[in-house]
Amino acid sequence: MDAMAKTSTTTQGLRAAIERSGYYPALVAEAVEAAVGGEPVRSYLVHQETTFDQNEVRRHVTVLVLTGNRFIVSHTDEQAADSTSPTPYATTSTESVKLDRISSVVVSRVVANPEQYTPGTLPREVVLTIGWGAVSRIDLEPAACGDPNCDADHGYTGSSTADDLSLRVSEAGDGPETVRQALVFAQAISEATADLAR
Repeated sequence: MDAMAKTSTTTQGLRAAIERSGYYPALVAEAVEAAVGGEPVRSYLVHQETTFDQNEVRRHVTVLVLTGNRFIVSHTDEQAADSTSPTPYATTSTESVKLDRISSVVVSRVVANPEQYTPGTLPREVVLTIGWGAVSRIDLEPAACGDPNCDADHGYTGSSTADDLSLRVSEAGDGPETVRQALVFAQAISEATADLAR
């Protein structure tokens, strides 16, 4: 399959995955396609998440797209009617990140019975974390010394963590195909950022 046909197939696969999610597919697809523009799609991941907020069920869809030059993140949330809107509404946003800004790609895999693991077996869950420096979290706590009777002020200690995107998919909640697609996407974005480092 030549590169042009593969790109067309990948773009069609992205559209089909958005439609399969069943979560406002026309709205989500329009936002993602506008962000992608005319660039060929190299890889993608569509993840729908349902959460329970007191008496309400809320849905959220995240679409990740890798092109030749950019990483695109799209989030769509639905909201119940509130003081600002008499009817339910949805909010969709996209962010486009140049590949050379991506500073880390972390893939965490959870496997059952690791002593029996065979290469190629799908993990039970995958957490994909991608950092590009847009959002950082700082956790601080009072510093202390080893003396239990010391009441001196030792300042603070803490850590800074990139917190741009963290996405968890599981076989039980999302199905094996979504876990497989998460691994494919993780490998594609890792390879793309590695190519830039060479």
